[in-house]
Amino acid sequence: MSIILEGIRALGNGLISFGNYEVQDKMKVDDFANAGDVYKVRTHSMVTRLERNGKLLIETVPGATMHEMSISDKQIRFIAEGLEDTQVTMELEEETEYRLSVDGVNVGNMKTNRSGKVTFNLELGHSAKEVKIDKLA
Repeated sequence: MSIILEGIRALGNGLISFGNYEVQDKMKVDDFANAGDVYKVRTHSMVTRLERNGKLLIETVPGATMHEMSISDKQIRFIAEGLEDTQVTMELEEETEYRLSVDGVNVGNMKTNRSGKVTFNLELGHSAKEVKIDKLA
């Protein structure tokens, strides 16, 4: 896998890749249109943040690269890559339960709070992990 030099890239079928954890200075891309949505990405070694239609979708600390992200009403899927363990914060539907799987292993269920946010950690350490977040019920 590799970083996204341009900050964000459309891959077809609504898929996107974004993030560049190697840059020291902040990289920003505004008003990136893809499949009817408008994205804004800010990325560098310390933080990667993606907003969709003016709302936070995902933020990683430290920065990471997300490959082949797909978003539907029932599932979000992406491959995360980074240099070290990364904390991921996502804004999903408020007070909703989701199942988190990493590399095909069910990590467990998580419930968003009133603002729709949920936080989890990924052990990346120079590796890539496939993440699936399935909406329950």
